[in-house]
Amino acid sequence: MAEGVAGPAVAAARRGAWLGPALRALLRLLFTLALTLLGLVAVTFVIGRVVPIDPVLAVVGDRASAATYARVRQEMGLDLPLLEQFWNYLLKVLEGDFGTAVISSRPVLDDLLRVFPATFELATAATLLGTLLGVPLGVVAATQHGRWPDQVIRVLALVGYSVPVFWLGLIGLLLFYAQLDWVPGPGQLDIYYEGLVEPVTGLITVDSLLAGETEVFWNALAHLILPAGLLGYISLAYICRMTRSFMLGQLRQEYVTVARVKGLPERRVVWRHAFGNILVPLLTVIVLSYAALLEGAVLTETVFSWPGLGLYITHSLFNADLNAVLGGTILIGSVFILLNLLSDLLYRLLDPRTRREMGR
Repeated sequence: MAEGVAGPAVAAARRGAWLGPALRALLRLLFTLALTLLGLVAVTFVIGRVVPIDPVLAVVGDRASAATYARVRQEMGLDLPLLEQFWNYLLKVLEGDFGTAVISSRPVLDDLLRVFPATFELATAATLLGTLLGVPLGVVAATQHGRWPDQVIRVLALVGYSVPVFWLGLIGLLLFYAQLDWVPGPGQLDIYYEGLVEPVTGLITVDSLLAGETEVFWNALAHLILPAGLLGYISLAYICRMTRSFMLGQLRQEYVTVARVKGLPERRVVWRHAFGNILVPLLTVIVLSYAALLEGAVLTETVFSWPGLGLYITHSLFNADLNAVLGGTILIGSVFILLNLLSDLLYRLLDPRTRREMGR
């Protein structure tokens, strides 16, 4: 009877011993996240004050009278002490208020919610392409180390890793659109398909399928192929390079030699044993690559006139729309921070060593 009572008590004690460190780790993670986001807001505030753009002139124009300029400056709170300006700016950001965009005369948050799905769609397609091709190529390069397949894959990855993305975009448009006519031109849709699909998710490929507009879907997919393919090539180069490096480290381990001596099939040794041990760090690499594409698609969107966040920030910068630029900067930084947090959480959950440390 005593043993029956002691069993649940021991189990509860073990759960408590595990939950304590886990809760402390979660609180440390949340504190780090809050501190990082605060630093991001502070940096964007400083940028807004040091860039040679007068936000008042962007609103009233350079022909406004001195009285109008002073009134608008006071309404925008720019006459207050700097610390008070930062406090007001922080409170507004926490409420999701990034001000009004000069170009569209709408709240910046509404504009960001409208353009971000296009960037999300482009970066997601590119990451899927880069992962599905980059991981197998990296494994092949590692297993064929020093041979011609390894040399070819390394050159392929080196080109994708070093060539500027805007140059690849221009060459891609010149070759596949202007010369071969294999893909449509810049933009997300042909002009006669625009406005036919009501936005639901903001992802044109998904919304067109939900609306039953298959012609719009195929046209959107055709427009997506070239920019997603080029960004996917950049992602492929990085993922392939890291996969090869991780696999080379594992293939040199003693357990791989033992598995081969035991007569296990090479495919099983490579994919089940060696690849299984690199899955956790490789997942972190893929998540960080995805974050980089979400924040770094500015040049690609500009070259392809892709109506996403990068093109929106570029147009806003050229039009001295500081509210839109800073709002977009905060959104990109927040997405990058959250994806880094996701990467860290996945690493902690999937790596048995970190799980054991949390259980101590």
